Amino acid sequence: MEETHLAGAKKKALTEGRTLVFVDESGLSERPSVVRTWAPRGQTPQLTFSHAWGKLSVIAGISWWEFYFRLYRGSIKAAQAVDFLGHLRRQGAGRLLVIWDGLAVHRSRRVRAYVEGLAGEGVLAQLPAYAPELNPAESIWGPLKGHALANFCPRDIPHLSREARRQLRRSQRRQRLIRAFWQQAELPL
Repeated sequence: MEETHLAGAKKKALTEGRTLVFVDESGLSERPSVVRTWAPRGQTPQLTFSHAWGKLSVIAGISWWEFYFRLYRGSIKAAQAVDFLGHLRRQGAGRLLVIWDGLAVHRSRRVRAYVEGLAGEGVLAQLPAYAPELNPAESIWGPLKGHALANFCPRDIPHLSREARRQLRRSQRRQRLIRAFWQQAELPL
């Protein structure tokens, strides 16, 4: 079922000359994601962090050759989704086919109105329910949270934002990593 649904979207994108972009969101917190690390024997590493609960949201889209991202304070709402779609258009991706999950924000009136106002330059498609393995953008978060920001203790939200932006930009330049995201997704390519 999932393969036929996405196969139709991919075929339509190809015939219409659209850029296929998979989109996903994630959250980052001021609290560090603690992972196993090493230290000399008898010197247990100490993580010192504020007990703040500030939240930063990240939305990312991955096309065949690159990925795009934006950071927002708080949760992703319709305004942020529309802003990100505008960001994709400004990046010169051309005519778009955006494929994302069934998050309520993606189905909002504001997002639909924005896409309808694009006069065919952007088309939305939804992933099947409970199918994160089909979305290559889901793979962005593992290296970010489990490696690049692992054991990172930000002073505040702007510090977290700067470091997350730096690490994501670094990942954008790694073509092999982007290929790995696509290979990890269970999509017939």
